[in-house]
Amino acid sequence: MKGAFLCESTSKIFKVYDDNCVKALNGLCGIEKKVLSRAEVVAEPEAFKDTEYIFSTWGMPRFSVEEIKRYFPSLQCVFYGAGSVQSFAREFLRAGVRVFSAWAANAVPVAEFTVAQIVLSNKGYFLTNRLYRSKGNKAAKSAFSACKGNFGETVGIIGAGMVGRLVIKMLKQYKLKVIVFDPFLSEESARELGVEKCGLEELFSRAFVISNHLADNEKTKGMLGYDLFSRMRENAVFINTGRGAQVVEEELVRILKEREDISALLDVTYPEPPVEGHPFYTLPNCLLTPHIAGSGGDEVARMGDYMLDEFCAYINSAPTSYEVTEKMLETMA
Repeated sequence: MKGAFLCESTSKIFKVYDDNCVKALNGLCGIEKKVLSRAEVVAEPEAFKDTEYIFSTWGMPRFSVEEIKRYFPSLQCVFYGAGSVQSFAREFLRAGVRVFSAWAANAVPVAEFTVAQIVLSNKGYFLTNRLYRSKGNKAAKSAFSACKGNFGETVGIIGAGMVGRLVIKMLKQYKLKVIVFDPFLSEESARELGVEKCGLEELFSRAFVISNHLADNEKTKGMLGYDLFSRMRENAVFINTGRGAQVVEEELVRILKEREDISALLDVTYPEPPVEGHPFYTLPNCLLTPHIAGSGGDEVARMGDYMLDEFCAYINSAPTSYEVTEKMLETMA
């Protein structure tokens, strides 16, 4: 067996790797349309001594370095048809196994979702919708008259990783000023992207829409709190499609109660979903969605196609595009 699907979710993996993708992989590495779990590997370790390639997605089990060397002595690569590999990648990398991720494919729908919300936010959609229902047409129209729209307004992007950069590129079709907070973004890269670098305090003070795309790690947990949210402009909007743990949520609740003019659009929370009775459910200026920004529906097959292309490049000794290194894990989502 050269190739194997390894995942704890059969239903998810064959949405990511559709029939056409499975057929192509079968011809390339003899992979069967069968999903293995961690329990099956542990129960029959000798069966996987010749496995060279693992294909997975959400639900990829975790193994220690010692287990990887014992169960998969011939393993060369893991191809992960999803985004973040933080939960399992380090051990494989330390065992000498190369890891590839479809984070770029998963970034596409997140960026599309984010840009759609930015455009609506600049038009005053969320505020005017709220005012129309609570105070009537006149109040909503008055709020709309104060909006600049998508011509000259300032948008703040927190984190210029894969998603953040794609959002920036998609926003180029609009006449918007984009400012960015990212300590790892060089001045040269900022110029190439056509953005201005700035600190977090300045970003929250200047931008009308603020969108979070920080990497998810210990350094970013609790980074966004009351002091920053209190700097938001009148009627401004905060969008979070990154990770909920980066927000001090009780402090976000506090500012949303103090300032009914601002809006928070939260596709992620911590925990996810919020606990029963959390103020996010009832605050009129907080809009919740159940982590829908990422790949969903037929969009997930894009990730399988990315990994098929990456595998083809690898076996043909061609340049690959989405390999993950241990150093990259320090800043990746």
